[in-house]
Amino acid sequence: MVITKGAERPGLLLTPCNVDWVRTDIFARLDREPEPPKIEVPRMTRTRLALFGGTSAFYLAIVVAVLLSTGLVTLDWKIMLFRPYQQWPEIHGFLDYYVVLGQRGPTAVMVAAWLGWRSWRQHTLRPLLCLGAALLLLNVSVGAVKIGLGRLGPHYATQIGSPELFGGGDIFPSGHTANAVVTWGILAYLATTPRARRYLSALSAVVALGVGLTTVYLGTHWLSDVLLGWAAGLLVLLALPWCEPVLAVSEARILAARDRVRERLRDRRRLVPSLPVASGGPRPVREPVREPVGVAGGRRAPATRG
Repeated sequence: MVITKGAERPGLLLTPCNVDWVRTDIFARLDREPEPPKIEVPRMTRTRLALFGGTSAFYLAIVVAVLLSTGLVTLDWKIMLFRPYQQWPEIHGFLDYYVVLGQRGPTAVMVAAWLGWRSWRQHTLRPLLCLGAALLLLNVSVGAVKIGLGRLGPHYATQIGSPELFGGGDIFPSGHTANAVVTWGILAYLATTPRARRYLSALSAVVALGVGLTTVYLGTHWLSDVLLGWAAGLLVLLALPWCEPVLAVSEARILAARDRVRERLRDRRRLVPSLPVASGGPRPVREPVREPVGVAGGRRAPATRG
């Protein structure tokens, strides 16, 4: 039977002699490095601007509601005095581990490892730079509000019904909640297909929602802390397109610096002198030392009497 393979080799006869060539060609194609996908950088569209404005208004409303000790603060105290961790103690152990998904250190390491692999496969530093920019914005924005308002947590509250502001605390907004929104939401932001973006957006929303409610259950945050943490994290994700030009310039400079370092290393290797080769023919081969006759095992054999 004659099998044709493309237009270059018409009428190729598949015999044991050329089957190895066919297999080699197939595996060479499979082992080839895949081309990086076409990456579409998100832009600040009208929809994103509208979401940014609405989230900013919600953020401001939460802050004003706490400052004025409105019904939101009353709801905070009702939930705190209800003590959910005492009402449902059977889930306390699981939620102690689940809340780790909002801690900055472990989540940053996990997500950075995944995005580092993505950067290597896609031949770009953008995923890691986006994560760094998002965490920087998160730390600056959330940290400034935490220190400025100084709200005390439920376990350190001093007066029932008080918003507990300006008392030296650092829980408003909730850092766990905001970090969960940003750290897991960055995966959806960097998704390369609409389907992956939808799935990852839903997954990150569920994780962030669960982390926020878990902190309320454990009594480490007021409900208003969690609401403000959700808004703070979403604002960081919505503002990332404004950082894209800076990230592109940073990536170009980092890669240019890497190329300069590589070129210097190559120049140094070229300037290293090679070792001189000794002339005068090949070196004489040393003959192995022979033991004297009558010596066995390092001792002289005893003389025999005739």
